[in-house]
Amino acid sequence: MNRLSEFLSQHIGVELWIASLVAIALVTVIANQVAQVLLRQAARVTAKTSTVWDDALVGSASRPLLVAMWAVGAGFMARVLQREVDIAFIEQALALRDVALIGCVAWFLVRFAGKVGHNVESRRRERGEEVDHTTVDALVKLARLVTVVVAVITAAQTLGFQIAGLLALGGVGGIAVGFAAKDILANFFGGLTIYLDRPFGVGEWIRSPDKSIEGTVEYISWRHTRIRAFNKNPIYVPNAVFTSIVVENPSRMSHRRIKETIGLRYDDFAVVAPIVDEIRAMLQVHEGIDATQTLIVNFNQFGASSLDIMVYTFTKTTVWVEYHHVKQDVLLKIGEIIERHGAEIAFPTQTLHLAGSGPGAEGGSPDL
Repeated sequence: MNRLSEFLSQHIGVELWIASLVAIALVTVIANQVAQVLLRQAARVTAKTSTVWDDALVGSASRPLLVAMWAVGAGFMARVLQREVDIAFIEQALALRDVALIGCVAWFLVRFAGKVGHNVESRRRERGEEVDHTTVDALVKLARLVTVVVAVITAAQTLGFQIAGLLALGGVGGIAVGFAAKDILANFFGGLTIYLDRPFGVGEWIRSPDKSIEGTVEYISWRHTRIRAFNKNPIYVPNAVFTSIVVENPSRMSHRRIKETIGLRYDDFAVVAPIVDEIRAMLQVHEGIDATQTLIVNFNQFGASSLDIMVYTFTKTTVWVEYHHVKQDVLLKIGEIIERHGAEIAFPTQTLHLAGSGPGAEGGSPDL
């Protein structure tokens, strides 16, 4: 290094440390230009993908990354100056370099959260899906707030501030606020659970066997979910409730079930087997029945006043109105099959046998 310094001084007239500063500046400029080209290429590639994460990552990293490169270059230049110039502010300059890098990371995370939220909403609108702007906006703001708070605390510690007392005060204050706003926080995290797990969405029909909740979901916010009951009354359910109850989502069923018991008269016992076989054959070719699912048609039991046949099958449609059309057609065809075999559907009857009232009994029939 000494020989290089002497050579530069004698033949070029430039000190080594000055040449180092110039070299660092040139490398920083070149690296900055290369990074811009690579980021533009990456943006073109990610624009063709379906995921929202890569677009947000590249779009958010562009400016913070370029600023961070200049901060790193300035740090190297400060270290060169530190060896040659005895100036006290160099240490502070290096600390500011670290703060700048922390700021760049925080800047990237804040932009990343915003772009992810924007991209999620845009992709859902393109697919024609409902967008819960309130929940997305709440999550973005929460991520930004946490990022800024952590960045400020880290930067303060880097600059030499004593933050232990502040953290202790914040911890005590956080506990107090947590107790005071536990219901609000419970509802918020309940909404966060709904957003992440997606047990239901806007426009879906849900119900709970644990609570008197049933209807169509209209709106999901960070505090409550609005459900429109079938009598058209709105039901406002705190989101914390959904973390402790069972929720059924019939809107996501794959099939609807037909489960009926058909009773025949005891006088029709001889035709039960052919009726069962014909009903099963009818269901297997019915256009509204999914024969690949469980299909059961069997004589099930001797009932109190009927011979019971169990019919158990699934329709292809899950639409409530269409399901009832299919079910009606199935029941009518079952009635026609029973009629063709000369049988009848049983209805509850009772036969009363009175002692001593039969033919030949002494005293004849009693007066009723």
